[in-house]
Amino acid sequence: MNQYPTWKYLMIFAVLVVGLFYALPNLYGEDPALQITALRGTEVNDTVRRSVEAGLSEAGLPAMAIETLDDRLLVRFENTGTQLAAAETVKEVLGSGYLVALYLAPATPAWLQAINARPMYLGLDLRGGVHFLMEVDMEAAVKKALERYSSDLRTVLRDAKVRYLGIRDSGDELVVRFRSAEDRQKGADAIHDEYPELVLVEWNDAGAHLLKVQLSENEVQETRKLALQQNITTLRNRVNELGVAEPIIQQQGDRRVIVQLPGIQDPGQAKAILGSTATLEYRAVDIQGDVEEARRTGRSPPGSTLYRHRDGSYYLLKNRVIVTGDQIVNARSGFDNNSGSPQVSVTLDGKGARKMLDFTKESVGKPMAVVFIEEKTTSRMVDGETQYTHRQVEEIISVATIRDVFGKQFQTTGLDSPQEAHELALLLRSGALAAPIRIIEERTVGPSLGADNIEQGFMSVLVGFALVLVFMALYYKSFGLVADLALTVNVILLVSLLSMLQATLTMPGIAGIVLTVGMAVDANVLIFERIREELRNGNTPQASIHAGYAKAFSTIADANITTLIAAVVLFSFGTGPIKGFAVTLSLGIITSMFTAIMGTRAVINLVYGGRRLQRLSI
Repeated sequence: MNQYPTWKYLMIFAVLVVGLFYALPNLYGEDPALQITALRGTEVNDTVRRSVEAGLSEAGLPAMAIETLDDRLLVRFENTGTQLAAAETVKEVLGSGYLVALYLAPATPAWLQAINARPMYLGLDLRGGVHFLMEVDMEAAVKKALERYSSDLRTVLRDAKVRYLGIRDSGDELVVRFRSAEDRQKGADAIHDEYPELVLVEWNDAGAHLLKVQLSENEVQETRKLALQQNITTLRNRVNELGVAEPIIQQQGDRRVIVQLPGIQDPGQAKAILGSTATLEYRAVDIQGDVEEARRTGRSPPGSTLYRHRDGSYYLLKNRVIVTGDQIVNARSGFDNNSGSPQVSVTLDGKGARKMLDFTKESVGKPMAVVFIEEKTTSRMVDGETQYTHRQVEEIISVATIRDVFGKQFQTTGLDSPQEAHELALLLRSGALAAPIRIIEERTVGPSLGADNIEQGFMSVLVGFALVLVFMALYYKSFGLVADLALTVNVILLVSLLSMLQATLTMPGIAGIVLTVGMAVDANVLIFERIREELRNGNTPQASIHAGYAKAFSTIADANITTLIAAVVLFSFGTGPIKGFAVTLSLGIITSMFTAIMGTRAVINLVYGGRRLQRLSI
């Protein structure tokens, strides 16, 4: 009685070994480092490595190690002071063609990295940095989308020869005033034919014949969705300019965005860069001018300007702007019906459509470029003070040949991949739709406070763990020692799961671990008390062990499942810190059930199974 088959012992042993290997990286800590990546048109090579080594050596900033990893360079240092000083030096040495990010590089040995064993990711409250909770003004986004229809409606009514008195913006709708009900009906028919997605409501007020034009519910939802997506994309581009390694930019709810920047202690710098703006311009390509001559001499032909493409090539573009990003109503990525290749479908407002139509009539077969223009803010230390520099960066993001005459709607083809089409559509929308964002929550956590949080959190886990171990050993004797062993394995498995999932550990997450340590022995207490009860009822030790595990299982399952349901609800509806608590609690419940039921039963079976027993040390 009370014996497991061999495969169960092997399974439990395998789980323990895997958990141990994937928990180990957390013991090695992290090194302050610089992560150097190339921006468009540059690359990380041996020349860059030698320049970094020479610059650091000249500045007297020793590096522990310099590693070349795929397309980036990783420079490790002994402390954060050297790291911060080295960041300024490397930026000066390499110039603006490279991104220098502050980074805490795991010091995990190569043999653990080979099996993809990585340490847990630490949250902002343990690592230090800046946290922003931003809210997108969805009402302004919807209003701006509605405003774009204003000029289009005038064009539609004019083309249909329908007389109207005026169009005014009335908050969440446009109101068109007509002379008569007959004109209103003609206008409604013309607008519906051109824009079937709009909701039209006829209305009379003091003898006036009015037509209310509203966005449909689907259109409102799509506009809000695109506004949020565009702002997240724009924020991600801005964060890249900050040089932050492993930033967190994620959606919260239907209108909020969380931005967490580990390693940034200056919220002023972060706000200045996140608040920068971007727009787009469509320009004709100057196919007559000599690009190489313009690059060599620095002088462009009259009426043209030299621009750099994101792929590193150069083009001469006409100074005349055809259409700006403010005139783009929408941009969607998809696939060409004929060739199946990736494409981006662009929709312009009425004013932009007329200008594009006039241009394409005389430019079929000629190339047209999309120029992305953004205001960038950079910072540097001068005499111990942070100075900010604002500059405008203009670069070409797409060049395409005009195949046919078009106006309001057209497609951009010749793209390399669906991913490129998706990114181009996002950039086009970001130039057209700048839904206002406001910061509704901001907090800064210093690195020293983060270190204190880690120390205090570790101490709380250690104290709780030790108290539980002592209590179980004193109260349940040999069986208590088995429970202590299971509790130790439980903590190892919990840490390994957090590491494998790369879950973010926060202070509430540490609280979840402490709670898990306390709860993990609950199952063993139920089992051991049931065994005691069976012994008092006169059952044999072997029968008491068997009955204790069998009869306590349903109670243990009920208690843990209800707690797990509560943890899932917390994760579903909670914000970042609450989610961290819910994750560790959920994983802790799973590991504690495994170790408390299967783990302790395996040890008890090995110690007592198949033997004649007179008494149990419980």
